[in-house]
Amino acid sequence: MNYSSKSDAYASAGVDITAGYRAVELMKSHIARTLTAGVCSDVGGFGGLFELDLEGIEHPVLVSGTDGVGTKLKMAFLMDKHDTVGIDCVAMCVNDIICCGAKPLFFLDYIACGKNIPERIEQIVAGVCEGCVQSSAALIGGETAEMPGFYEEDEYDLAGFSVGVVDKKDIINNKEMREGDVVIALPSSGVHSNGFSLVRKVFDVEKNDITAPLEALGGRSIGETLLTPTKIYVRPILALMEEVRVKGISHITGGGFYENIPRSLPDGLCARIEKERVRVLPIFDLIRTTGNISERDMFNTFNMGVGMSVVVSAEDCDRALSILKTEGEDAYVIGSIVKGDEKIILE
Repeated sequence: MNYSSKSDAYASAGVDITAGYRAVELMKSHIARTLTAGVCSDVGGFGGLFELDLEGIEHPVLVSGTDGVGTKLKMAFLMDKHDTVGIDCVAMCVNDIICCGAKPLFFLDYIACGKNIPERIEQIVAGVCEGCVQSSAALIGGETAEMPGFYEEDEYDLAGFSVGVVDKKDIINNKEMREGDVVIALPSSGVHSNGFSLVRKVFDVEKNDITAPLEALGGRSIGETLLTPTKIYVRPILALMEEVRVKGISHITGGGFYENIPRSLPDGLCARIEKERVRVLPIFDLIRTTGNISERDMFNTFNMGVGMSVVVSAEDCDRALSILKTEGEDAYVIGSIVKGDEKIILE
């Protein structure tokens, strides 16, 4: 990379090229943590190169996913904590592609900011790299765009893109789902990365103190709790797929139960969810009571403590739960698959 490049004229317009070079230098040690055998390019090229290892895969299918962190970033700005939102960015992408049964291969990030502060960019990318490590994906490229006049100096946006691979015969496509199958919940770590426009309104985060510890949150503050990064489910789901036929997976994001669980169901089948079984996290009770939000709206906006749901046959249920618990997931049954056109019933 040409670190001698410098433009006084561009700097006078608010874009510091040298800050970008400094940020790249700070990123390198974090990026090195994510490197896998398929990576065959270095930081700074025009494209990230990745060599596919297709051993054992008869008909490879590439699966892609892209997403951002949304207005949860406002919490990072308010708390001046930037090392976790990168995990969120990766999670929102890899948790989507694992729903198809795909193993993530690599990730690219995009950071747009009002002012390139290398140390802050490093914190953001450190989080991205941690998310990549958790999902066994390599960070093979990215872009940092300094955009003065478009973003405020202390603000930025963060988005990402991931690619995974799955053998065609192993794609999770709900064709084998039947009445009597079981719906298993994988717990979330909190609000994850959806519904923050409502959350920020409920707590009026820009005017109220969000740093005070609250007994209702186990001694944690609202700000700290809301910045808890999205859980990444790649490893437990891949381990489950090795031993159990998974018939459907839903990543519970914006739209909550009502929008996301039906996306994994075929026509003619419905998910019957027993609400009393759902282990609702304290943060959701606090959101509901503070904002006077109806139960239906809560389940139609947030994950309510369930970050991902998995459908397996009843005879595979105990085995699936055992595998998931071995992988560190305190998974539990929340419902079953029944006949019907409603797609989802919460009762």
